[in-house]
Amino acid sequence: MTTVVVTAADLPAVTTLAGDVATSDLLTQGLDALLVPVAPAAADADEGDGVQPRAGATEAAVRYGIDLGDLAERVRADGSAGSVHTIQLPRGAGDAALPWAGLPPRLVLVGTGAGTPVALRRAGAAVARATTGLGRVATTVGSGSDDGARAFVEGYLLGAYRHPSAATGAPPPPPAAELVLLGDYPDVEAVRVHAAASWTARVLAVTPSNIKSPAWLAEQAVVAAGQAGLTTDVLGPAELAAAGFGGIVAVGAGSASPPRLVVVRYVPPGGGGRHVVVAGKGITYDTGGLAIKPRESMVAMKTDMTGAAVALATVLGAAALQVPHRVTALLPLAENAFGASSYRPGDVVTVFGGTTVEVANPDAEGRMVLADALAYAAAELEPDVLVDVATLTGAATLGLGKQHGALFTPDDDLARALTAAGEAAGEPLWRMPLVPEYEKSLDSDVADVRHVAGPGAGAGAVTAALFLQRFAGGRTWAHLDIAGPARAAKAAHELPEGATGFGARALLRWLADA
Repeated sequence: MTTVVVTAADLPAVTTLAGDVATSDLLTQGLDALLVPVAPAAADADEGDGVQPRAGATEAAVRYGIDLGDLAERVRADGSAGSVHTIQLPRGAGDAALPWAGLPPRLVLVGTGAGTPVALRRAGAAVARATTGLGRVATTVGSGSDDGARAFVEGYLLGAYRHPSAATGAPPPPPAAELVLLGDYPDVEAVRVHAAASWTARVLAVTPSNIKSPAWLAEQAVVAAGQAGLTTDVLGPAELAAAGFGGIVAVGAGSASPPRLVVVRYVPPGGGGRHVVVAGKGITYDTGGLAIKPRESMVAMKTDMTGAAVALATVLGAAALQVPHRVTALLPLAENAFGASSYRPGDVVTVFGGTTVEVANPDAEGRMVLADALAYAAAELEPDVLVDVATLTGAATLGLGKQHGALFTPDDDLARALTAAGEAAGEPLWRMPLVPEYEKSLDSDVADVRHVAGPGAGAGAVTAALFLQRFAGGRTWAHLDIAGPARAAKAAHELPEGATGFGARALLRWLADA
């Protein structure tokens, strides 16, 4: 089986070279474009000063014999983050020699805004789109700042992503040019791994559900893990039922494609560090079950396994980066279908470990499969930290919109670390409260707990997190509800329309910094 999982080697090439625009011989060796950074004029600048050059721009102006300020004014470049203006330079007529003869025939003015990582990530993504179809391009954008350089390269690689063809099931060849970095840049290999994790989560999420059954996704995980030297276990429907994974079995009961539970393990060289378990919701398609969704609400439901894709991308990325912690990914995979054997409102399901759950809404299936995964992790895997990630509730989207993931944890240190990692990765997380008084809304008269709060309770994202917390077994735990930022209604900056892969880079940054 061919895996659609993406590695850093599958991404556009990025080369770092010493030297600068003034001295580099590279500019006369077949480059298609030189990318020149410009920024808005300072607030205290005189009126009419126009955009301001950044590192390498002055050298480019001298070498090309061009007034870049005048050129920027002519094309109305304002230097805002992510703005790009491509200038095709004319060739000389006859024997006339122009100052730029032999140099790259295109100058691309790249707006870097305030020069923050967010601005430079946007600049990188814009450059990737603007240079589609070119061979090699060179730049000094981000030079001299480790954080800025990483953000620019990350944006470039994320902006180069295109959703794969459903016919082949594999990502298309990268359309962006090779990026050559001139000047003072850090090693960007870790950035490539982070970007590949996002590509992996995106590719898996947009694969159509007629292809992406639980069995298919499990096999993708096994093949990718094997190629990375990791170990895996896969439990099929019989093993799940025998071991007491009642939540996964109940959710998958109505589908012709039986459920799976996949365990992927990374152990660092030497085997030290903490043990981090990442469990990801893996609903390969969600009809709502007997609480069937309207057609419009089903359109995006092939992406309802994004949590599992993020968990898999995280453990593969951890291995590629050789983080010093053990990382285990749990992928509870099921299709929530509508059928004669679908689980029902009013059913009582026994999940792993013996807790009984009253089913109130079959369309709240994600928390059922995660209850099994969390209870299993807490009881059998001895995690030091347990994190679950899921496109779980519309309530999180209503509260935070499409830009922030909802973060729930009772642990202040973990909250700070994950929030900082999300900010650094450009995947912001907002801590939400676990309100103890709301736990009563999950009380049941016929089971240990209801999986959905009673009528009129409100705070759907909070009560969902409180339900999941019950199965964390007192372990250090965090829940990431990414229902909003996991999907984008339209492309913007480094994000494509559709699946965004949100969460993979934040978790990798957290693992690297922990």
